[in-house]
Amino acid sequence: MNILEIIAKKRDKKELNKEEIEYFIKEYTNGNITDYQAAALVMAIYINGMTEAEITNLTLAMAYSGEVLDLSRLGQNIVDKHSTGGVGDKVTIILMPIIASLGIPVAKMSGRGLGFTGGTVDKLESIPGYTTSITIEKFIENIEKIGISLIGQTLNLAPADKKIYALRDTISCTENIPLIASSIMSKKIAAGANKIVLDVTCGSGAFMKNKEDAIALSKTMCKIGSLTRKQTVCIITSMDEPLGHSVGNILEIKEAVECLKGNMPEDVKEVVLNLGAYIIKLAGKSDNIEENKNKILESIETKKAYNKFLELVKNQGGNIEYIKDLEKLDKAKYIVPVKTDNTGYIKSIDAEKIGKLSVYLGAGRIRKEDKIDNTVGFVFNKKVGDKVKNDDILVYIHSNDKDKCEYVINELKNIIEISENEIQKPKHILEIVE
Repeated sequence: MNILEIIAKKRDKKELNKEEIEYFIKEYTNGNITDYQAAALVMAIYINGMTEAEITNLTLAMAYSGEVLDLSRLGQNIVDKHSTGGVGDKVTIILMPIIASLGIPVAKMSGRGLGFTGGTVDKLESIPGYTTSITIEKFIENIEKIGISLIGQTLNLAPADKKIYALRDTISCTENIPLIASSIMSKKIAAGANKIVLDVTCGSGAFMKNKEDAIALSKTMCKIGSLTRKQTVCIITSMDEPLGHSVGNILEIKEAVECLKGNMPEDVKEVVLNLGAYIIKLAGKSDNIEENKNKILESIETKKAYNKFLELVKNQGGNIEYIKDLEKLDKAKYIVPVKTDNTGYIKSIDAEKIGKLSVYLGAGRIRKEDKIDNTVGFVFNKKVGDKVKNDDILVYIHSNDKDKCEYVINELKNIIEISENEIQKPKHILEIVE
């Protein structure tokens, strides 16, 4: 068996068998297959597609290319939640303490932000003292002790996926459902869960720009889940405008804490309730989705969720005084309101453009080594469908650079579109695929 035969086979639209896929993944991970050979195969996959069996074999080969976490000592049903990324997405920080407060173990590894999408690890690290880098033994001990641990990806999980993911980016092969689905699912399998709930974001601020592609991706991932005996549910959520009111690390931590206290914007609430209800279902607690939503609301109302978040922060070295008094958290030098100069209704707030502006302010990174400014970003006063009149504040810019702030003000006037006609509030749950 050799890589040239495998490339030729896929080039000619033939199906690769399990052994051929495993050979490619093993030898590419070990460095015995060159980048240009891997690029040729990835391009052939991109153009000619893959069968269900090929996608499943690729997923498993990538999942087992490195370490695989064993979480069996935590219980029979370990549910993992993953988002395909977005702008203002602080759902993990809100939802996971809620789930833990309901007696369901939460073992969550998250990533850093790259490009215009934010990362959960960056947000958590903006809490003074909070450490996301701990040993796996400590990670499991934390869950046994308080029912929850949120950390960065400290294990060598799915190293083949990391190599292929980086390669795809350099050869314009990112937007491909077999490659996206196998990438996401390989990481979830390696992370040790046997049940998976996926938040598949859809819209301008997401990887999948339209609902049809999001549904196709979701069906593929659910099929992989079924074939690998990992029960999987995909909830397709809207990411045409930023989720909630805040974009930026400290600003999103503040909003997440307010949500746990019960002050939750409607779009965040809709996403949290639906994702959470399915996590509870997959954990074997209750099949009644509406009942599960009520359990979540009760956890928030009784402060169980907020107290669990305090417990989480304290247990991972964070100073909870900053959570109890959010005003203690660092602030940007300039907090500038942007006002409307006409009357009407908010028609659109392009999430991708907002994400890119937040990176420009310093809230995100273009390269992995870039340093993030935790204090900068946006706090929106108005959302799509809201009525506005002359001189209303649309958004506050949080910036440490006056010149950048001036540029962003001008850009926002083009990004936030106002219509004379009444605009309906958008739906945030677009589809559920099981």
